[in-house]
Amino acid sequence: MNINERERKLLIAAGIVVPVILIYYFATSSSSSTPAVDAAADTPQAAEKRLADLRRRASTVPGKEAVLKQVSGELARREKGLIQADTAPQAQAQLLQVVKRVARAQTPPVDFGQVELSEPRAYANAYGEVAVTISMQCHIEQLVNMIADLSAQPEIVATSEMRIGAAHDKLKTMPVRLMISALVPRRLVPEKKGMATF
Repeated sequence: MNINERERKLLIAAGIVVPVILIYYFATSSSSSTPAVDAAADTPQAAEKRLADLRRRASTVPGKEAVLKQVSGELARREKGLIQADTAPQAQAQLLQVVKRVARAQTPPVDFGQVELSEPRAYANAYGEVAVTISMQCHIEQLVNMIADLSAQPEIVATSEMRIGAAHDKLKTMPVRLMISALVPRRLVPEKKGMATF
């Protein structure tokens, strides 16, 4: 077999490097198998300092519990405004009843014609949102009063979209299209499924 000059130098270098690597490996692996030395025992001052820190932390627990209780109560009070129903269509029906109640309470009562129900959707990962869209003819003051009355309802209801058309000169009314939304528990909103892989 014929070995050229370059291969010969490589074999000589390998003959030197491989034993050095093996010696280093065995020298370091045997020293790592020795048991670790235990840390020195804490001094009394360090133990007292840790104890004082733990006491300070423990003293804040009652205050944190009181704040948690207060915030939980506030959340429960606010969530009373959620529309409670078994299904999203039932929640939309309840929302429509709220809108009808507010429309009848206006002076004169506001009549609306077309009603559209929107697809329920997630709202801020913790709640769901249902919406109804109504079309009506009304005076500007009726519209302002109706929007104000909607926001004053015990349910969490708000106008999320509004389109106003040109006013009729003689009647002083205008066509209005309102989308009114309400918050519901998150369980009423169906989970969105991702696209299936082919």
